[in-house]
Amino acid sequence: MFKVLMIEDDALIGDMVKMFLKEEGFIVTRKTNGADGIEAHSLFNPDLILLDWVLPDMDGLSVCREIRRVSQVPIMIVSMKNKVAERVDALVAGADDFMSKPCSMHELIARANALIRRSKLSIGTDADFNAPTLSESAIAAAPVFAMKPAVSVEVPAEEKIRLDENTRSMRVHGKPVDTTYSEFEIMKCLVNHPGRVYSREDLIQTVRGIDSFVTERAIDVHIANLRKKIEDNPKEPKWIRTVWGVGYKFIPM
Repeated sequence: MFKVLMIEDDALIGDMVKMFLKEEGFIVTRKTNGADGIEAHSLFNPDLILLDWVLPDMDGLSVCREIRRVSQVPIMIVSMKNKVAERVDALVAGADDFMSKPCSMHELIARANALIRRSKLSIGTDADFNAPTLSESAIAAAPVFAMKPAVSVEVPAEEKIRLDENTRSMRVHGKPVDTTYSEFEIMKCLVNHPGRVYSREDLIQTVRGIDSFVTERAIDVHIANLRKKIEDNPKEPKWIRTVWGVGYKFIPM
């Protein structure tokens, strides 16, 4: 069984979602504020975090950023907020998915399974994956990425980008660089095919789960974040180049 940490201060919503998740076979713990949620993350070691945006002590995006500093656990924001700019802000903060309240419990379970499934496949534990499911066909529709050896782009040692798919880690100039789930998937896609031009739609299909909210604008945000992390000058990128009117490509230097 997989563990879900829910950080939600609304008792009615929290109890309802917790009950539904438990009925579907998840182990669930709920915290009502950001500080307790951050502490519970290190103690509970969840497979997924469901995070409210508005909390009594701090906003959910701050919680997301704090957890993302030390963990790549899938994070889904579940919030009353529903503007596109707010969804983009959540992705920038490190969230992997976003659902607006009120939401379908069936859809929430499908998305939760998709996020956990992709996370477990990415770290090589797909053989142990037996998540509860409302629809086997829906879960089967989630993207599946086969395990590969560590990917290394052969460039001079002082300017090497190295991705290790087994540990989902990236090194630039020999130094570790933290990435979100979506950023790693985009980088893996680009690095595996240097010189190939990927449209935004291609990259959307790379990072999305079942009906996950991913737009062309969200892809641009992920690319901008990656450039900040790997480029010497993000405004004049060497590695991730824009192909105007089409998308992006990776150029090993």
